[in-house]
Amino acid sequence: MLAGELAALPHRHVLTLPTMPQAVRMARETAEQALAEWGVGPRHPAVGPALLILAELVTNCVRHTPEESPQLTVLLAADRHTFAFGVHDRHPYQPALYGAVHGGLATVAELTLALSGTAAVRPDGDGRGKTIWITLPL
Repeated sequence: MLAGELAALPHRHVLTLPTMPQAVRMARETAEQALAEWGVGPRHPAVGPALLILAELVTNCVRHTPEESPQLTVLLAADRHTFAFGVHDRHPYQPALYGAVHGGLATVAELTLALSGTAAVRPDGDGRGKTIWITLPL
């Protein structure tokens, strides 16, 4: 998802957290609350998988990036038909999302595809960080 596409979604929320284990719960709870405020209840079929994907992405940041990226940022956006979210860190490694065979990124790819969504890694302009974007239909 590009900045222009994100800006087109009327509902947006940004959360910056320390890259620590508590960030997983905080990101998940914030996303669940934001979705509810935007009219997407917890029983919507995309909500559970979306929250799991988000938790996996934040967990990966906590496990692999705290030295290079003491903070991570969760970006949430939605409209009636789309839920998009990104997890940003300042670690330079850019993972292959669709080549993962086990672990968190394999789960992310599998769930995203099962929901007819998209996943992309977008590098920062300076090459020293990235955002992993997930877009899911609602």
